Amino acid sequence: MTTSLQLPPQAGVGFKPEHFFAIDAAPQPIGFFEIHAENYMGEGGPPHAQLTRLRQDYALSIHGVGLSIGSMQPLDQDHLMRLRGLCDRYQPESFSEHLAWSSHDGIFLNDLLPLPYTEETLARVAEHVDQVQNALKRRLLLENPSTYLLFEDSTIPEVEFLAEVTRRSGCGLLLDVNNVFVAATNHRLDPRDYLASFPFAHVGEIHLSGHAATIDELGAQLLIDSHDTPVTDPVWALYEEVIAKTGPVASLVEWDNDVPEWPVLRREAVAAQAILDRARHRVAA
Repeated sequence: MTTSLQLPPQAGVGFKPEHFFAIDAAPQPIGFFEIHAENYMGEGGPPHAQLTRLRQDYALSIHGVGLSIGSMQPLDQDHLMRLRGLCDRYQPESFSEHLAWSSHDGIFLNDLLPLPYTEETLARVAEHVDQVQNALKRRLLLENPSTYLLFEDSTIPEVEFLAEVTRRSGCGLLLDVNNVFVAATNHRLDPRDYLASFPFAHVGEIHLSGHAATIDELGAQLLIDSHDTPVTDPVWALYEEVIAKTGPVASLVEWDNDVPEWPVLRREAVAAQAILDRARHRVAA
């Protein structure tokens, strides 16, 4: 790894092309924008024209969804090289990916699937993270997943698994607070117990988003990490507790489905920024 850029400890949002003209016409004090890498694998066209313009004024985070870091199979080297080209082109302050697998035998499954937390998967994930960081010449932030099932084969608690990956690879972590809340609710756990031992010192970015609630076949509540609603009050409360421990950290609001008008998304970022500002004032005092 050679690149050591860092996002500003401010609130950002996921960039959506339908918001470009509103953003460009009336620039706002947004800390940074984040894009999904796989939407920018082509060489040109409107996506890159818009991103080039945004990059002139804003910090950038690139978030991957297709590396399949948890896969039992080798990383897709063609995909990795396209990612390297994208990072070389835009020099983002942050690059992140998911603790998940999403491909098998060359077939992309279009979902982020969970993996058992064992010594075998730990070694494989750490090796894959090393390969990504060496190829991109930058530190990777690994995101905690939202999950809907647990594996009987798992022998390592998720937080310990993440901490050990950071120790072995030198990577950082992307703490998705909504994922913590969703997974804890689905598994009938307390999200604060999960966070009590979380390795906050390695967190380089935080994600916030909305979720959907439904009922499973047993009549129990099931939360879905849907990214199609405002951040919920319980997630805001959990986020504020996290920031009270960490101090200000770059924090992104994700809204990927049923995307609202730009002012609605910006209000979510303003709410996150208010929490960051309160934490900053407490530190200053």
